[in-house]
Amino acid sequence: MNLRSEFTKGFFKENPVFVLLLGMCPTLGVTSSAFNGLGMGLATTMVLLGSNVVVALIKNLIPDKVRIPAFIVVIASFVTIIDLTMAAYVPALHAQLGLFIPLIVVNCIILGRTEAFASKSGLLVSVIDALGMGLGFTMALVLLGTLREILGNGTVFTVAIPVISSNPMLVFIMPAGAFLALGFLIAGVNALRSRFELAAAIRSGEPQFRFGAVPLFDATDAKRAAEELAAKKAARSAAAAPPGASESKEGE
Repeated sequence: MNLRSEFTKGFFKENPVFVLLLGMCPTLGVTSSAFNGLGMGLATTMVLLGSNVVVALIKNLIPDKVRIPAFIVVIASFVTIIDLTMAAYVPALHAQLGLFIPLIVVNCIILGRTEAFASKSGLLVSVIDALGMGLGFTMALVLLGTLREILGNGTVFTVAIPVISSNPMLVFIMPAGAFLALGFLIAGVNALRSRFELAAAIRSGEPQFRFGAVPLFDATDAKRAAEELAAKKAARSAAAAPPGASESKEGE
């Protein structure tokens, strides 16, 4: 198993927010600013890391019939630790996030990774998976919070941006703005994924390019079309050259 791919998949290929569309409640609810998104993302990452470690260690001790309740108890324990720690050391952020911190218990990203991955994998791989998915979730929340804060408040991490700060679009710090900003980011990520997958398919010579499970077009045809276009450009350049240019080069 490639540990590097396990770590990086959470950032782009299997990003919980932009690709898998998981954890939409905190994603839309707390990202009115970049700082809130960062705090929520890191809190979720710590819960996911602790839960994956414990589940990977005790997975063989839990009967199959009670594994889901047992996983939820483990998750709830770490959520309680994070909740009390934030209330003690970062009370302002804790007050901003409010009810969304206890709701980490029912975040489908946490339970999904513990059930589908940590309960079937070793300790090291479970740690790598938790860090990759958690930091990928954090990245998504920070990007969304930054976009909404810049457009809706004219600031980024509370630092005012000239011009924008005097004419903010307040809709982006409202609930409707969360859906709009998220839609734009998902569209951008999907466009980048399609370009990268197309380039990889052409380089590897795969017979068919797919976006996820959907076949889009033949990569061989795309490569052939690119070669034909290059040949046509070369022919046009040769035709546009002065008549004596080739003869002078040969004489030299």
